[in-house]
Amino acid sequence: MGPDDQHHDPATSGSPGPEVPTPTPARGSESDEGHQLHVPGMMLGTALMFIGFLNVLLSLGGGFEINVTPLVLYCAGLALWAHSVIEQPAVRYTVIAGAVVLGLAFYYYGEVHFWHKQVVFWTTVLLVSFFMFKSSKPK
Repeated sequence: MGPDDQHHDPATSGSPGPEVPTPTPARGSESDEGHQLHVPGMMLGTALMFIGFLNVLLSLGGGFEINVTPLVLYCAGLALWAHSVIEQPAVRYTVIAGAVVLGLAFYYYGEVHFWHKQVVFWTTVLLVSFFMFKSSKPK
């Protein structure tokens, strides 16, 4: 084997070798810490919405009364879910503000009427339908 037949390792030979580009985040993108909280926020928000919605659905089907706790849980879950899932800031913060105002209004009012449960039910149906049929843009 001659000197030309040997494999030269750039790390040991002193030559710099090819430069490997490092990925840089796009301008205006979120940090890694913020991106890592999307999935837990989405999971926790979905769980809270499910717990609250299940109580509302069973109350509608069974005809029994519920207190404000399931509706406050639902609104808190909706705010967490919107913060983690919705990408457009105007829509995201509108949904969050609406959920917080609605949750505080239910808490302040202190009782749940039949039409409150109907509004929560049909709003959830519309929300799920919208996001189910919305096409995601490729990244």
